[in-house]
Amino acid sequence: MERYEAIKNEIKDYVSKLAVKEIYFVPISALLGDNVVDKSEKMSWYEGPTLLYLLENIHVGSDENLIDCRFPVQYVIRPRDDNFHDYRGYAGKISSGIFKPGDKVTVLPSGFTSKIKAIEDIRNTGVDEAFPPMSVTISLEDDFDISRGDMIVRANNLPIESQDIDLMICWMNQKKLEYGKKYILRHTTKETKCIITEILYKLDINTLHRIENVEEIGLNEMGRIRIRTAQPLFFDKYKDNRATGCLVLIDEHTNETVAAGMIRDHKKTG
Repeated sequence: MERYEAIKNEIKDYVSKLAVKEIYFVPISALLGDNVVDKSEKMSWYEGPTLLYLLENIHVGSDENLIDCRFPVQYVIRPRDDNFHDYRGYAGKISSGIFKPGDKVTVLPSGFTSKIKAIEDIRNTGVDEAFPPMSVTISLEDDFDISRGDMIVRANNLPIESQDIDLMICWMNQKKLEYGKKYILRHTTKETKCIITEILYKLDINTLHRIENVEEIGLNEMGRIRIRTAQPLFFDKYKDNRATGCLVLIDEHTNETVAAGMIRDHKKTG
């Protein structure tokens, strides 16, 4: 038990440097199965839940952002059928916020505004409201030229727009990240190209200290970089909205996912 308390305090000191709201401690033995599924008879001093019980019952509903309405368009539905001659629906997954028929919305990047005419779920049944992680089809009162990668948002609550973005990334490829290299960027349903304009620092994962003046980031290393995208992105900072604050980088030659990134900051375009 003394060893357990010492390790717990050591982890608490480490995590205090991170923006982690909740942390749980479960002493287990993966080899013998102690406290994995059933309570261990060898750890009578531990009165908490087993690992499986904790994973199945931990509350995650409050992690959803229900304030900032973001609906990245994945597919445009146009049946071109006599029965649905004028139908145009925009299908996708609600990233955050709550959408309702009658809401005034803005379509990005065009900036056109309209109202939601109807919302249908995957059974083609009309719903009174849509929230994450629902997959729905939204139809608007006006016909606009909307395509995959566009985003429908609440008219009075717009995301950030920029081409110059700061990311905290985790590098996941044997080929190292290099300054000045081009990659494909995938953010929600939008895909565009980007270039690494600056490597700000690398993170020592043991101490969380910054290592500055670096020119590359290698496999399983973390660091903060600055990129410029070929087209403006519409996003929120990761701390405010995980759904629109994350992205991945892809090698344009091998199509391998090379990094996962969290948006930390930006420079205003223009």
